[in-house]
Amino acid sequence: ERDRSGHFRAQGAINGIDTRFLVDTGATDVAVSQKVAERIGLEKGFRVTVNTANGTTYGWNTILDKVTLGNIEMTAVPATIMPGLGQEALLGMSFLKRLTLIQRGEELLIRQE
Repeated sequence: ERDRSGHFRAQGAINGIDTRFLVDTGATDVAVSQKVAERIGLEKGFRVTVNTANGTTYGWNTILDKVTLGNIEMTAVPATIMPGLGQEALLGMSFLKRLTLIQRGEELLIRQE
């Protein structure tokens, strides 16, 4: 369900580590903070420039071995490590584009076809 701030959030996991997600269809990739990346043990790839709602910043490409959301599980999910991001990961289109999203009022249904 949509929260009081108007966002959809979901509990899931990255590489088996519990992760709180903010569903973000405007994000190209799943994005995690540097702290979360270190906790999960992610390796930084190439440095990239990232355009966000707050302006241009930088991050690093990485690949998530496994992303789980309820009974949906995907492997080899492209992601970006972003130093300024908070403790919540952004569930971006590198994960969502393979799914069906249906919004009905205050609910967002995410399912794998």
